[in-house]
Parts: sequence; structure tokens; C-alpha cells
Amino acid sequence: MNTIIDTNFKFPKQLDVYKGKVREVYRLENDIMVMVATDRLSAFDVVMPKGIPYKGQILNQIATKMMNDTADIVPNWLLQTPDANVAIGHACEPFKVEMVIRGYMSGHAAREYKAGKRTLCGVTMADGLKENDKFPTPIITPATKAEMGDHDEDISREDIIKRGIVSEEDYKQLEEYTFALFKRGTEIAAKRGLILVDTKYEFGKTKDGKIVLIDEIHTPDSSRYFYADGYAERQEKGEAQKQLSKEFVRQWLISNNFQGLEGQTLPEMTDEYIASVSERYIELYENITGETFVKADITDIQNRIETNVLACLKTL
Repeated sequence: MNTIIDTNFKFPKQLDVYKGKVREVYRLENDIMVMVATDRLSAFDVVMPKGIPYKGQILNQIATKMMNDTADIVPNWLLQTPDANVAIGHACEPFKVEMVIRGYMSGHAAREYKAGKRTLCGVTMADGLKENDKFPTPIITPATKAEMGDHDEDISREDIIKRGIVSEEDYKQLEEYTFALFKRGTEIAAKRGLILVDTKYEFGKTKDGKIVLIDEIHTPDSSRYFYADGYAERQEKGEAQKQLSKEFVRQWLISNNFQGLEGQTLPEMTDEYIASVSERYIELYENITGETFVKADITDIQNRIETNVLACLKTL
């Protein structure tokens, strides 16, 4: 199936382009940014060699919906979504940290806990917790923002400020926004019968110094969800939780002896497996948004995107 793995657009008044693990960001004059969500799949900070059909569309449309649903509590960069895979917004200077917030002891936190660690990013985790237990209150465990090919690294609030990565004043604002977004995200998830387990937010600064939410929000790539129904019973029995996230991809890689470590070889992703991942992402979309997923025309994705973006730019 057609997927969008890489782009090389030349938009009017284009200044430069930044290519992340999944998104490609074109910076134009007049402080405008065009963000293209590709179909690339990243896990353990490694980009898989094949794309997942409709994945970029799914991430872009969830992020757009969630930005609109949180704009009243936290300002964001978004102006328009002219294409299924594209968002256009204000140019920002991104903070070089990801604000990871965890309501439950899952994923990376659980793996660290199982290894005997009781402090994560300077935050103490109590003894006696089981995997997927709820924390008494959500904890923020930041990570440095790595370039493609590098690994994000855990970092404490103290080190971020001490090393001058973010000023103390700005970091306090990031914390405040992070808690507010997680609270709203938890409420939105609850209406869908879901639990927002953990997520990450990224922020940037506009030219006038305003801190805004950027990138994605509450997508299955940036977040972990559990099904609320049966959560307590599964915890009581020590069973694995039913979840909505790309954790299934991570678990498939782990079962094939890959965690992004040196010397490890990526397992082959067959066409059948890729199709199954695409189906899971569509399931995630429909569960998270409560809406039926409508597939965009993927006959000629590059041309479709270029046409839609050019038409939108004329209106800005």
C-alpha cells in the first residue's frame, strides 16, 4: 500500500526543513510552520524501515482534535489542518525537553522499577508497587529531546534548570501546563471508557515569547491508554492490562530480541504484520476519538499534500 515515508517539498518562502523521527517540519517566512505527519513508525527511538498505511493521518487528526479540545486551558501553535497528514501553525523555538507525565507505574517506569530503581528523573517511587498500579498523584519524568538516531534520556527537573536547558521560570510554566493537559486528557479518556496512563507533551516559544503546546497530544504514539472496564479486576489478579498504545509494537520487537540496543538487529516487518499494525492504529483512532475513521485518498499522497498546503498558504 502507498505510504508517505519521506518528503522533499519546496513551498513558497520556505526557509528550511527539520526531519524528526515521524514528523517533518517546514519553516516558512512570516513565522509559519508546515508539519507533515509521515507514516514512519518509531520504537525504542529507532525508525522502522517500512511505513504504516494511514498512521500519519491518524496521528495528525487525533492531535488536531485534542489541541482543539484543550485550547481553552493551554495555548497551542495550530492554525489550520489543510490535509489529512498536515498541520500548519505558528513557528516556535522548541524546548529541548519532553514533558513526560505518568499517572500509573507502567512502561518505562515499570521497567526501571523492576530493575530495582526507586527514583526516576529525581522523583521517588514508593516501595510495594505493582506494574500498572496508579500513583498517588501523577509524576512528571522529563526526557531530553534527542535528534533522529539518538536516544531520549531521562533527566531531572533540577538538572534541566541547573544545565540551563530551560529557565526555572519557564519550567514552572511547562509543569503547570503539563498537569493541566493531563487532567483534561484524563477527563476526555474517561468519557471514552479509557484511562490515560501516561503521555508526553512538547512545548515551544513563539517569536513574542509565548509558551505554546506543539507537536502531538494524546495520540497512541505519545500516550498509553488502558481500557477502564476491568482495570481493577485485572490488577487484583495480577493480569496484564488491556491497552491502547503502540506498546504492542514495542512488545513485538522485544519478543524478537530488539530494544534498540547496540548490536541488535531489527526483525523483518512482513506485509501481513504491517497491515495488522495499520488496523490496530485505526482501532486506536476510533476508540480514542469515538469517531469512525475515514481513510484519505492515498493514490498520490505527495501530490495531494502539496496541492492542499499550497491552497491553504494562499489564505494565510
